[in-house]
This record gives sequence, C-alpha cells and structure tokens, in this order.
Amino acid sequence: MKSVVGGSIHRNAYRDSVELMGIAAQLEQLEGVQRAGLIMATPANLAVLAEAGLAEAAPPGAGPNDLVVAVAATDRAAADAALARATALLAAGSGDPEGSRPTRSAETLGEAVGELPDANLALISTPGTYASAEAVRALKHGLNVFLFSDNVPLEDEIQLKALADEKGLLVMGPDCGTAIVGGIPLGFANAVRRGPIGLVGASGTGLQQVTSLVHRFGSGISHAIGTGGRDLDERVGGTTMLAAIRQLLADPATAVLVLISKPPSSSVATRILESVRSSPKPVVVNFLGGDPAAVIDAGAYPASTFEAAARLAVMLATGEASRSDASDGSIGAVEPEMADLAAQVAARLAPSQTAIRGLYSGGSLAGEAKIVLGAILGHDRHDRILDLGDDEFTVGRPHPMIDPRLRNEHIVGVAAEADVAVLLLDVVLGYGSHPDPAEALAPAIADAMALAIASGRHLLVVASVCGTDQDPQDLQRQERILAQTGVMLETSNARAAMLAASIAAAAAPTARPARLVGAAE
Repeated sequence: MKSVVGGSIHRNAYRDSVELMGIAAQLEQLEGVQRAGLIMATPANLAVLAEAGLAEAAPPGAGPNDLVVAVAATDRAAADAALARATALLAAGSGDPEGSRPTRSAETLGEAVGELPDANLALISTPGTYASAEAVRALKHGLNVFLFSDNVPLEDEIQLKALADEKGLLVMGPDCGTAIVGGIPLGFANAVRRGPIGLVGASGTGLQQVTSLVHRFGSGISHAIGTGGRDLDERVGGTTMLAAIRQLLADPATAVLVLISKPPSSSVATRILESVRSSPKPVVVNFLGGDPAAVIDAGAYPASTFEAAARLAVMLATGEASRSDASDGSIGAVEPEMADLAAQVAARLAPSQTAIRGLYSGGSLAGEAKIVLGAILGHDRHDRILDLGDDEFTVGRPHPMIDPRLRNEHIVGVAAEADVAVLLLDVVLGYGSHPDPAEALAPAIADAMALAIASGRHLLVVASVCGTDQDPQDLQRQERILAQTGVMLETSNARAAMLAASIAAAAAPTARPARLVGAAE
C-alpha cells in the first residue's frame, strides 16, 4: 500500500529529543499512521528523514532551529489528524495547552545562571551543531555539563573536555544518556536510594543495571557519572573518567568506586588503572571482556559482569569482601539449579531448535549478553544478539526503550525461525522509558509463542527487568506481567544470558555442556 506523507514545520521551536521521541510514539499509535518522526531540521537529521522515506515532509528552507513533524499514513485524513495531534502535544509539552499563557523560562544560559546563581550543572540537549558552543558557555560559567546531544564532532569533545579539566569540571558526554548526580537522575536513569557507592561509566544501560542491582542488594548510590561512549577512546584519553575518579576519591559520601566500560584502548586502560593504583578506597572495575589480571595488578577488583560489579561493590561497602575476592571467574559458571531448570525446559524443544535470538533495547546489555553466551557456549555458533537501539534500527523511529513496537515486530518475526530455541530480552525501567513496557511487550510475546506452537514447536522466552521498586513503572508489576505471559525471568541480564546459554547447551547434543559452579576446571 502506498503511503501518504504529510509534514509540518514549527519555526524556532527547539525541543529535547526525548520529548520528540515520546510524541512520535504517540502519533504512531493513531489509526492509519504507519511512521512518525519529529526532528530538528539539522542536515544530519534531514538525511535521517530521507533514509526513512519521509524527505518530502520537510519544506524547503527548514533550518536547524526549526522543528519538522513528518508522518506516513494510509490516507490524507490520517496524516492530517496526526499532524494536528502533534501540534496539540507540542503545545501541551511547552506548558501552553490549547492556547493558555506560556510559562516564562530563561532564554539564554546567562539568564538561567542569573536566576539560579547556586547551580553547578547544566544539562544540554541542543542539536549537535550548537551543543559545543553551549557547553563552552556553561564551562565558562563554572558549570559541570551533562551533554545529552549527539552528533558532536570528536575534535569538539576533546577540546571541551580539556577545558573542563583545566577548570576542575566535568563534561559528561556527548551522547551521554544516563547519570545520577547527588541523587538527581539525568537522562535515562533509575530511581535508587542514596548510599556509599559511586560509579563512573561509558555505558548508559550498564550504569542503569549496576545502580539498580546495588539498590536491590540493599545499598545505594552517591553519584553515577556518565562519560559518553567515546571517552575511553585513544584520542579522548579517558579525560572525563579520570576527572570523575578524582572527584569520587575526594567525595566523603563515596566509600567504593565502580568503573564501567566496554574494553578501552590499551593505553587508556593503563592510564585508568594507574589512577586507582594507590586509591585509599576500594575500586571495582568492569571493562566488559577486559583482562582481569591487569585490574588485579593495579590493586582493584575485577568484575566480569554488571551483576558481579554490583554485588562486589555492596560487599566492599559493608566490609564483607576482602583482597581474596579480587578474582572474578564466574562469567562462564552456571549454578546446578539453573542447569537443572535448563535441562527440564530444553526437553520441550524440537531437535532443530538450538539457536538463541536476543532482541535488546540496551546496547551495553546486548554486549554483556554476547560475552556471557561466548563464555558458556563458545564463539563458533550463529546466535544473533541485536541492539535495536542502534542507529541502524532507529532511523525515523523512536528508541525501543520509549516505544516497543519495533521490537514487537521483531519478536513476532522470531517465531518463524525454526532453529530458534530461546528468545532473550531486556526490559529497562526508569525515567524516560516507556511507562508500562511489560504490558506493551506481552501481546507480541504471547503471539510469538502461539505461532511457534502452531508450527509444532515451543519458543522459550528468557528476560530480565532492569529497574527498582522505586521506579515509576513498578518493578514487581512489570515482572508479574511478564511471568504471567510465560516469560522465564532472571534477576539480572547476566543471569538471563546464562540461562539462555544453558538451555541452548542442553538442547544441542554437540554443544559443550555448561560449566557448573564449583566444578573442577
């Protein structure tokens, strides 16, 4: 069916990208609407719009300060209705529902500082073209910067972080999605109690997983400082992580540090570990897939998974861990109870079902799952773990943490793959995420299971929920909905991946068996 494309432009109407993704998700729920996108009309965003087949929605002359609403619908009436709804939602979001008088807000950073003279942090979420200039202004006003914006050139990031370092400030980002500063969540973050554990991470959902698990294990967070994904790149040099380490070491409220990242470049890893070698506070290091020996040599505590990092940090904070706990070899070890459960459910599978499919909303959680699966099953398999939040999948669409419909399409599609034994999922709660993700996912999961049964197979679904009992989505309710749908739940992403791997190992006679906890090497 040919789509009708409609568009509207709102001049000089900058909005935060999270708000725009949320509005797009609401538009796509309207009858007859197939795709919707709201973007600031920067050249990069207009190129994204063109890739999504919505280029004609942007009128000639649209500039970076202009907001473009684009929809693809089954007919003109549906497109027009969606554009009208977008206008209403934008007005409501700006504090101007149906023409009421808008609330005045500061129009410049200087005005904002004048109104809040004690502020020490600026959150910047402008188009990347302008983000660097705003960040420089904030730093010159003596403000730390949480830089949510993406598309910031690498050269700008290097210069911004050098300036911040000179001033004893932090630049979290660019493209920093998560932080908790003094108990205040920024970007996508979970509601956690205050406590003695401070984190620094180049991983958004990694920070969310560890902070949530620390909360669940009974402790709390002093600060969780995001660095942006490029900070540990050789060219950036780990500037923000090194500065954040110095601040947490000097912070009397922080008793234990946790460092989180995908493996940094070797020289940056050496610099990071050298900075904590003489630390008076215990330091847990979770560089996914990194070398634990180098961490131990620096006097720190290696953790191979996010769960291991959270558990070890809590033990150190309560005095229950010692230097003998500095070796973490648990990533490939499966508890006997988990192995028994895996064997029991694997007996329901057809002989052809040996593969795992992962459909993730969190990139770091997807990365951790790959590492766990490789440690248990080896790396010569053909399992597929997809990060559906990657740019490849989100062109012209909201992120799956905000709108699960893209993932729902993939979930139902997995049911048609005859070799799939296990579908592995993450569900991420917290500020900024979908208000009821389990309720939104459950119908697609049920449909996928029913389609598999209709084809003479069973589809096993394994998941974990990243969140806390204080999150607005209600952790217990989310887990209850998934369990009632037939999902096998684990308490962490690493454990969910371990269970999926154990099922696959039990289902495939030629696969190497899962190594049990306590078994001889």
